[in-house]
Amino acid sequence: MVSGCGTCGSPTPKPKPNLKPSKATCPKDTLKLGVCANLLSGLVGLEVGSPPVKPCCTLIQGLTDIEAAVCLCTAIKANVLGINLNVPVSLSLLLNACGKKVPTGFKCA
Repeated sequence: MVSGCGTCGSPTPKPKPNLKPSKATCPKDTLKLGVCANLLSGLVGLEVGSPPVKPCCTLIQGLTDIEAAVCLCTAIKANVLGINLNVPVSLSLLLNACGKKVPTGFKCA
């Protein structure tokens, strides 16, 4: 049996999500993410005791992992946190502390 339709029955491939920060956007005011500096300071051992998770995590609550990553990446790069950081490590620490994950293939560039 031969068909005259070259595309009939062929599934349309779904486009892969673009994880580049230039394509994803942060729906939050990045300046407000300065509260994440306290959390990060506690996570990297600059403060004794448990880090203040709530203010930072509340800001990124409800965001997808990619949105949260873009927001925190932007805050880290803009230095709104007020401290010099290792970007990939800092991003991963902050996201993990707030129950988020660095999306596969995401680069904070």
